[in-house]
Formats: sequence, structure tokens, C-alpha cells
Amino acid sequence: MPLEKATGQDKKLQDRLLQAGEIPQHIAIIMDGNGRWAKRRGMPRIAGHHEGVNSVRDIVEACGQLGVKYLTLYAFSTENWNRPKHEVSLLMRLLLRALRDERDRLHQNEVQLKAIGDIAKLPQDVQDELLDAIKLMEDNRGLTLVLALSYSGRWDITNAIRRMAEDVRLGIVKPASVTEDLLASYLSTKDIPDPDLLVRTSGELRISNFLLWQLAYSELFISDEYWPSFRRKQLYSAIAEFQKRERRFGKVSEQIRKRQGSLEYVERFLKSVSKL
Repeated sequence: MPLEKATGQDKKLQDRLLQAGEIPQHIAIIMDGNGRWAKRRGMPRIAGHHEGVNSVRDIVEACGQLGVKYLTLYAFSTENWNRPKHEVSLLMRLLLRALRDERDRLHQNEVQLKAIGDIAKLPQDVQDELLDAIKLMEDNRGLTLVLALSYSGRWDITNAIRRMAEDVRLGIVKPASVTEDLLASYLSTKDIPDPDLLVRTSGELRISNFLLWQLAYSELFISDEYWPSFRRKQLYSAIAEFQKRERRFGKVSEQIRKRQGSLEYVERFLKSVSKL
């Protein structure tokens, strides 16, 4: 089943975004603020996590419609294991349920699923469901959805260095041949391009040990919305802000090809979104 297309006002907003300039090839999101969203409403923290699943569904759909190639979601960090055991247990049950509920929808929409992180630490039933879903969707050619589970940037780099050191010991790799590209080939994201845009919700100004190597030249967008309130309208604003940025990668402005869309066009788009 092909991905359902946007309609009405949403379709107009997407068309204007596509006309304004470049759509990020890879968007990474730190989904933060579930607990605070629930607390403000006098609800238990898990209610925020449940509502956050609805945000995931909407953002995945919008990214697929816009032609985003990769979407990486920071779903559970290595540090999250330090939360109260009851909350961790509830989060694992929610993850298991979400995988079971969403896998067919994702598969029908040609989404390919990947996971990065220390997956072996997840409960066995979650591991099994995750690997089954990945297997089911491995030949799909639409949006690649990457779930960062039991993941941290330091874990990723440490694991990569450990594996590369073993190859040096075995004589497979010569120390003199170690380069940035070689190290990157040992990371869990070796087959995934670095993010063009990092979005963080809840207004926090940090990257929380997420994709430390890969975010070297990513554009950052901080949203004051808590994740359960972050939907496609906020995503469109993040992409429009991205389109305003000049990505120089260490070069000077004169060396960078001018973007297709004008800053004035993007500014008008942002104003129209803010009025919705």
C-alpha cells in the first residue's frame, strides 16, 4: 500500500516547503519532555510516553510524505536504564506494544526499520519483536526509520574503537591506516548518512550523549514543545528554519552554492505556520 498523501491545508504547507528549498535527507530527533507533559496535566508519567507514540506516528508519516530519507529517533538511552525500575518496565512494555501495533502500518507504507544501540540489553521479548519487524521491512524502499535503543554516543564510539582495536590486533587494520572514515565505518550508523538536522523538543539546550560523532555538522533546532505536543506543524517549522541556514562545512559563504529558495519565501512560510 503506497503512503497516504497529505491533503488540504497540510498538502499546501508541504508543497510550499518543497518549493522553498532543500528537504533534509536525514532528520534526527531527541524526543524529550514526555514526563513533564504529563505532569502539567496531572497525569502519570507513562501517559506522556503513550501520547508520545502518537507524535512518532505523525512525524514518521510527515517525513515519508516529504521525501525525507532517514529519520532517527532517540527512543531510549543507556542512561535511561538508571530510571526507576517500574518506569523502565513500563517503557519496555510500551515499546513492545508499539512495535506490534505499528509494524504492519510501517510495512505497508514501505518504511524500512533499523535499530542502533546495545540491543542485547533489551528484554528478550522486545528484542525478538524488534528483530522480526526489521526482518519484515528489510526490503522496503521508503523512509528508513532508525530507532536508537539503549544507545549513547559514547557507547557507539567506544564500541567502534574496541572493534577496530581487535582488527588491529589481528593484523586486519594497520595503525597508520586509521582515518576518520575508517572509524566511522565501525560505528552503528556506518550505512546511514550523518544527520542534516537535529531536532530537540522540550527546550533543553544539550544533545544528551546522542550521535556525538555524527552530529559534527548537523543544524540544530530546539523546540519548546514537549514531545507529546510535537507534531507535523512543528516539524515543518524546523525544516523551514533549516532551509534558512547556510551550511558551510568550514568553507566561506562564497564557496557555497546558493540555495534554491529565498530567505524571504521561507520567512513567509514560517509566519503562515505560526498562525495555524
